[in-house]
Amino acid sequence: MKINGNNSRCHCWAAILAGGDGKRLLPLTRRIAGDDRPKQFCAVMGKETLLQQTQRRISRLIPRRRTLLVLTRTHEPFYADHIAGMPPPRSIIQPCNQGTAPAVLYTVMRLCELDSEGIVAFFPSDHYFSNDETFISHIDSAYTAAASNPKMVVLLGITPETPEVEYGWIEPGAPLGSPVSDSVCRVKCFWEKPDVMLASALMKRGCLWNSFVMVGHVRAFMKIIRQALPNLVEAFESTRPSFAPASGTAALCDLYAGIRATNFSHDVLSMYPHDLAVLCGTGLGWSDLGDPSRVLSILERKGVQKAWEVIPSDGDGRVLVHGEAAG
Repeated sequence: MKINGNNSRCHCWAAILAGGDGKRLLPLTRRIAGDDRPKQFCAVMGKETLLQQTQRRISRLIPRRRTLLVLTRTHEPFYADHIAGMPPPRSIIQPCNQGTAPAVLYTVMRLCELDSEGIVAFFPSDHYFSNDETFISHIDSAYTAAASNPKMVVLLGITPETPEVEYGWIEPGAPLGSPVSDSVCRVKCFWEKPDVMLASALMKRGCLWNSFVMVGHVRAFMKIIRQALPNLVEAFESTRPSFAPASGTAALCDLYAGIRATNFSHDVLSMYPHDLAVLCGTGLGWSDLGDPSRVLSILERKGVQKAWEVIPSDGDGRVLVHGEAAG
C-alpha cells in the first residue's frame, strides 16, 4: 500500500530533528554564514539551508501539515523567520538540546495527542541524498512495513560504500516476511563506530550503515523508549500538561534542566534490537554531513563552486577552513 498514491494514509507523519548544535561543522558553517548558527540552518549544499532541503525532500511524500519540526529554543534567532506563521502543533520547541532521546520522546508524546494512531518517520535535518526519488521510494516502503508491523520500528539502513569507522552499523537478521519484501529484515545487533578492521568485516557480511532515519507507530516508539529509559518517560509524563503552548514553558524548562543528555541510538535502539527492523537502502548516495571532509567531498563530486575558501589539510588530516581547523 503506497502512501503517495490515491490510497494516501492520513495517519502518516514526518518529524525533522533539527535541534542539534552542529559543533563539529561549526568552523565551516561559520565561514559560510558569518555566525555561529548550527549546520541545519546554513546553506551548506546550495542556496537552501539543510533544513529546507530536508523539508522539500520529504514533502514529496508527506504534506507539510503533517510534518513536525523539532527545534531548540536557544537556536530561535536562526529559525524564527522560517516558522513564522506556522501553526503551533507543527513546531516542537525544546528548551535546550539534551540529545536525541528526549527530542524523539517529546515528539512522540506530542504526536500521541495529535493522532494516537500516527505512524511517524524521523529524519535528521543534516543529511545528504543524491537520489531523492529512490529515497522517497524507500521511505514509502518503510511506512508500509511499519503499518504492517505496528509493534516494530523500521530503520533505514544504507548499503555501505566504504568500511566507515565514524558511522554506526546495523547487522540484519532474518527477513521480516510477508507482506513486506525481503529487503526488510529483523535487526540482529548494532555496532557503534567500529575500527577499520571490524568495519571491513561488517561490510563483507552484509551489514548496513545506520542512517538514523526511522519509521514506526507512536506506540512502538513509546514501548522501546519506556523499556530503555523508564525514568525519562516518567519525567516527561509528569510534565505532560505543560506540553500545550498556552500552559507556558516553565515546567518544560525545569524538566530539561533536570534530565541528562541521552542518545537515542546508543541508549534506546541498541538496547532492544528485537523490537526493530531494518530496510536495506541502495542507490541513495547518502552521507552524514557531520564532518567537513564529507561536505567538501560531496561538493567536489557535484562540481559546486564554493564562495568560501578551504585549505585541504593542516598536516594531521584535519580540514582547514580559512585557517580554522574543522575537526
